[in-house]
Amino acid sequence: MKFCSFSSGSDGNCYYIGTDTCGILVDAGISVKTIKKSLEKIGTSIQKIYAIFVTHDHYDHIASVGTLGEIYHIPVYSTQEILNGVNRCYKVTEKLYGCRHYQSKGETIEIGDMLITSFQVYHDSTDSVGYYIEQKGSPENNIVIATDLGYINNEAIPFIIKANNIVIESNYDEEMLLNGPYPLFLKQRILSQSGHLANHVTATFLAENCQEHWRNVFLCHLSNKNNAPDCVAAMLQRKFDECQIPDGQRPNFIILPRTKAIDPVDL
Repeated sequence: MKFCSFSSGSDGNCYYIGTDTCGILVDAGISVKTIKKSLEKIGTSIQKIYAIFVTHDHYDHIASVGTLGEIYHIPVYSTQEILNGVNRCYKVTEKLYGCRHYQSKGETIEIGDMLITSFQVYHDSTDSVGYYIEQKGSPENNIVIATDLGYINNEAIPFIIKANNIVIESNYDEEMLLNGPYPLFLKQRILSQSGHLANHVTATFLAENCQEHWRNVFLCHLSNKNNAPDCVAAMLQRKFDECQIPDGQRPNFIILPRTKAIDPVDL
């Protein structure tokens, strides 16, 4: 099973998970043209995307969902509340009709040789979920995606702990945010429990709960104005040092670029 981030940030989010037989997208917040080019670069095509799973209804996660669902006939899965929210978004010109498929939280959907389970996370959207994805028959090949969450909630923690590969938000450096140009209401929104995760919160959780089976941890959705890859890396180093975890016992950390695709990673 392979993972590839095509884009991760407020300008657009889209993640690919695939096996030798099929692939899925988690979110489609970038253009169809960019998605098709990104798929071609990793040796696959839009025809091999069997489904799209949507985390929530903010535009940077859903920009192309309607087109991919209705024009390319790719099934779109999420909760009823999220998919209704997609259709209410005025920026989404291609609404969801025949491609809609509802997935309740905690429900597992089988797509090709992958099993996708959704779980509750909290963000200031209509509704919000994360996904735990594993390869059928090879449960050790798995990944959890937990992006856009105001805090690391109890529903998400068991999936993060048991996963071998983790995509988790590290959105902002708290000092940069507090001293930055954002208006007060926006700072309060980001800092709230329905906002985003600070670097120190994510790093502390990972260090205090570090598991031997964690392989790769992908830090996602970095803020353009209130964060930097060096800040994320430094905070991870600091918190893992504080917990006295030797370098050889730490997972591989990969900080996802905001607007560029990464090379596929074998899970």
